[in-house]
Order: sequence, then structure tokens, then C-alpha cells
Amino acid sequence: MKNIIVVTGASSGIGREFVVQLSKTENVDEIWVIARRTNRLEELKEKIETSIKCLSLDLTNEVDLKKYIEELEKEKPNIKVLVNAAGYGKIEHDENISTDIKLNMIDLNIKAVVTITDASLPYMKENSKIVNIASDAAFQPLPYINVYAATKSFVLSYSRALNQELKYRGIKVLAVCPFWTKTEFFDRAIINKEKDVIINYTAMYETEKVVRKAIKDMNKKNKDISVYGVVNKMQWIGAKIFPHGLVMKIWMNSQKFNGTPNIR
Repeated sequence: MKNIIVVTGASSGIGREFVVQLSKTENVDEIWVIARRTNRLEELKEKIETSIKCLSLDLTNEVDLKKYIEELEKEKPNIKVLVNAAGYGKIEHDENISTDIKLNMIDLNIKAVVTITDASLPYMKENSKIVNIASDAAFQPLPYINVYAATKSFVLSYSRALNQELKYRGIKVLAVCPFWTKTEFFDRAIINKEKDVIINYTAMYETEKVVRKAIKDMNKKNKDISVYGVVNKMQWIGAKIFPHGLVMKIWMNSQKFNGTPNIR
């Protein structure tokens, strides 16, 4: 039986970094990398020594989700690590974002995570691990990024509960909650490229360091959430202590949002 790692959203950012780092820390026969951009997936073959299987799939597409399931049925591998890193967000006033975009975010950030996880679980054994990329946005409601934040709240809650439910099988589930991180997220997040929506980032972390800590936490028995960075940890604690109304007000003031579609 072939031992594999599966990483969605592997063409860039956190997903891609997981492929690079896990190839050095996990002894597997193959890494299945999933994303829409075939050329970016193929580039990974030149970057790491572990054998790469490229699956060019759009995880918001039912047909493509079924292709992943069919590939598992055909290969019948042992999945040692599953990383659900595919996802995106839009930063704008709610009325400036179309319903289609909102539903597409929900499909990728929630539906795909659940579908890929359910499809993978029959091929996971004791000591297998599931890593779901949530966000610091999961800690509280966030105006002007409300759908994305809500989807990541789902991922965080889902992952922590699933971790409890899979303990009887010896399968670990970890939710990773990055703060602002240097990735291509912002290339897709801004609808109107001519204006800056976020004007105060507080901190911007390196992808490599976020993933390195996540892998360490993945291997800690009692960890079900990974939070990297001092500012990130302060926000995590603050969202627990202070009323969310106050947290949202601080967020709005820090970005000078005025509550209208004109933003400022």
C-alpha cells in the first residue's frame, strides 16, 4: 500500500509551503498536490525529491470533487497527512460583493473541506493527521470580510470537534489559524484594485514560519489549534476576553471603515 500526503491549495502560499516542508519531515511514497493551476503544481516536481502526483481540480466543482474520490478508490493509498489549504476571501463591504462570489467562498472554504475530509478518512489509519487551514479571522465576526471570517469560524469549530470524534481511531485534527501572512491571498482578496481596503496590518508573518509551527503542533498530542505570532496570540486571547461588539469596533476603527459601501 502506498503511503501518501494530500495537500489542497498546493499551487501557492501556505499549501505550497506545506508540500515543501512535509516532504522533508514525513517519510511517504508520494505527495498528491491539488489545485487548479497545473503549471504551478508541476513546478513542485523540480522543488522537492518526493514523488509528486498532480491533480488539477477545481474543488468548487462537483465533477472535480468526484475525480478525487475516484482516484482514491483506484489507488487505495494510506493517507498519512491531509492538508486542506485551499480557500480564499474577499475584503469589501458586503453590498459590494456578489452573491455568486460569497457562495463560491462557502463552497471552497467549507464544502470542499468537508467533502475532501470525508472522502479521505476511509484511507487513514492510526497516527494519520488532518490539518485544516482556518484563520485568525475565525476568532470573531469581522465586518468587510464577513463571509470569509464566518467560513473560517466553521473550519475552526469543525476541526476541533472532529479531533475529539476521531480520537478513538488515533487520528489527529489540527486547525491552523494564521494572522496576516505573505501569500497570494491579497491578489484575489481585493475586488477594486485601485484602492487599499486594509490600511493597518499590525503584523505580516512569513509563510515558512507559520507552516513550521503548524507541523510542530500537528505532532503534539494535545494540540488542536495552531496560532503563530505574538500579535496573533494577543488577538486570539482578546477575542476570548472582550465582547465581540468591542472587538469589531476596534477593527473598524483601525481600518477607518465607516460602515458604508464607500468604505471610508
